[in-house]
Amino acid sequence: MAIYHLEAKVITRSVGRTACGAAAYMSCSRIYNEYDGIQHDYTRKGGLVWEHIFLPSMAPAEWEDRETLWNAVEAGEKTKDSRLAREFIVALPCELNSQQWIDLVTDYIQDNFVSDGMCADVAIHDTDGHNPHAHILLTVRPLNPDGTWQHKTEKEYLCIRDHKEQGFTAAEYKQAKSDGWEKQYLYQVGDERLYLAPSKAANQGFKRLSKYPYSTKYGRQNPITARWNSEDPLTAWRVAWAEAVNRALEHSGIDQRIDHRSHAERGLDEKPTIHEGPSARKLEKAGYVSERCEINRQIRADNALILTLKAAIQKMRSVIETTIPAIANAMETVRQNLIIFNYGLLHVTDRRRETGEYVTRATVQYKDYLDLSEQIKEKTQERDSLQKELAALSMFSIGRRRGLTAKSSELSEAIEELRFEEQSVIQAFGKVDAAGMKKVRGEISAAESDLAHYDKRAGEITAAINREKNKFTVLKEQASVLDPGELTDARLALRPQKENAAREHVRKATTDGRINFWNYQCSVRETDALLGEEGMEKQREYEKLREAWDYPREVQRKPKEVEHNRQKAGTECIKSNELLFRFV
Repeated sequence: MAIYHLEAKVITRSVGRTACGAAAYMSCSRIYNEYDGIQHDYTRKGGLVWEHIFLPSMAPAEWEDRETLWNAVEAGEKTKDSRLAREFIVALPCELNSQQWIDLVTDYIQDNFVSDGMCADVAIHDTDGHNPHAHILLTVRPLNPDGTWQHKTEKEYLCIRDHKEQGFTAAEYKQAKSDGWEKQYLYQVGDERLYLAPSKAANQGFKRLSKYPYSTKYGRQNPITARWNSEDPLTAWRVAWAEAVNRALEHSGIDQRIDHRSHAERGLDEKPTIHEGPSARKLEKAGYVSERCEINRQIRADNALILTLKAAIQKMRSVIETTIPAIANAMETVRQNLIIFNYGLLHVTDRRRETGEYVTRATVQYKDYLDLSEQIKEKTQERDSLQKELAALSMFSIGRRRGLTAKSSELSEAIEELRFEEQSVIQAFGKVDAAGMKKVRGEISAAESDLAHYDKRAGEITAAINREKNKFTVLKEQASVLDPGELTDARLALRPQKENAAREHVRKATTDGRINFWNYQCSVRETDALLGEEGMEKQREYEKLREAWDYPREVQRKPKEVEHNRQKAGTECIKSNELLFRFV
């Protein structure tokens, strides 16, 4: 079914990415990056459906060649942390065919990016027929009418005139200088350092400390660049994509629609899933369990439960809420949901604890590995230096040669010991050699990211538990007018069915279909404690036994008491007559 997905990224050198590499990947082509001399070859990558370059009217015609375009972008950026391009990844509706995808993407790019002066490189991918999507790569530097790049920022000099300060670019300063504005430079004024105009400083004989004029910290930003980098255009682009997809679906006679708004903005109770990525799916296909896929499975299971609850609530509205069966069913349904949520909270807590322990342990071990590697490097360099010195010594320097040989042997033994320790650390991470250890930092970072997801998930489950508890409180107030014994019997009759449903829901939400027995028992106990109903079954059994015991005893005791009172009264009467006769 059609889904909304628009992911925005910035290709920047500060994280090691290049525009040429990104363009080669999305177009499944070979591009040589003239900036760093690296050849990016993705010609063996599959899944490419269509690719094209869109240029505004002022762009040079030779930029229709992908390698020429992105090398021009790379050449226009000089710093090591430059922003090179903006990338969008959008999901395409499976209900449309490939030509409809091309028309949809073309209209969206022309209307939103090319018309605003950006160059756009687009590629549509559909690897397995279930995940069609498009990569859109955009230039971030505006173009002049002659096809040259504009400045992202210009140096802005803070000039002074008549004690007033104002900023000018280099071009503006040419006119401002004739109007009496002066640049300011740093001067030593007594014990202080001040920015002054040269004319004022020359009259007082102050010493200039720098040849660079006073300027703003970041310069003056190009207004077009500032607009492209602001939040408003991104919001507009997100809205425009949803509208473009919905128009295409409507034009094709398809009833489905997508929405760019979040679940919270749309008033939905369902929780959104997180982005899994190709690495997580690859792990799952290989038979492993991915943390991100596991989180999504839990979210989908909870969303299914939420939908079930909504349907149940809608159905319950048509039932008379004051009847014992309806109230009993509602209360046991809330208890069933609380058991599921408490189990989920325990599961998330366990995974978070395990992941936290891994992060703590792995961080320490990885630091030990780095320390060992550094020590090996230092001692190896020291040994190599000694061996060079030993090779240069004369054969007659017997004492010196003996000392260097002994020291070199000690270093070799120390290096071997350090390497043994290093290999132990590598094996502790499940790696084979130092090449495998390069992935450890990323694995630790991914685990730290999973910790944040677990914390967020625990908060969401806790909020759901509180909502269910509030529902139970309302139901308990409604049930206050009913017979408590009959309500308890009705609830206990439903309980086995509800608990079986809870177990089945938990089983389906797990990867291997197995339930942690202790966690489940704890979730049941925690639920009953939360509702204040610990030992309700035993309490009701005791009440029934007491009722069964007290009722016959009371029925049987009354005739005996009557007979005993009659006999007592007759005895007292006889005694009274005997006393009377004696008196007479």
